[in-house]
Amino acid sequence: MINLIPMTARGAEKLRQELQKLKSIKRPRIIAAIAEAREHGDLKENAEYHSAREEQSFCEGRIKEIEAKLSNSQIIDITKLSNNGRVIFGSTVTILNIKNQEKFTYQIVGDDEADFKKNLISINSPMSRGLIGKKNNSTVVISTPGGEVEYKILKIDYI
Repeated sequence: MINLIPMTARGAEKLRQELQKLKSIKRPRIIAAIAEAREHGDLKENAEYHSAREEQSFCEGRIKEIEAKLSNSQIIDITKLSNNGRVIFGSTVTILNIKNQEKFTYQIVGDDEADFKKNLISINSPMSRGLIGKKNNSTVVISTPGGEVEYKILKIDYI
């Protein structure tokens, strides 16, 4: 049995766009570079040829990786889910650190979409696990490397 990978519609679209660029732009450019390098003669000592072949290998590997992720993904459109006012996969949550009064806003996404710099946190992160299922104005305690931190949920968006 294959475990489906949860993914937001936006995350799946981003992967599809990357796949399209790899197949329609990067792959043909690499093939042309290999053909041009072959024309230079002896392939054993042809650095341009070996470099282009290595780039081709990385490109083909990434294409396979994206295709596998997309074929094993479960795309979740949260606008169509019943949420009962609770934090769910795909929701955007604004929280307040009770101790220092700092506000944070995170969207809970699949592992492949997570990017902390863009406030996209993995469904499997301690923060997400602590928030999932909670309602607005709830207080949650999240275990962090620095100890337990208490947060209050200020707002939950489903966009």
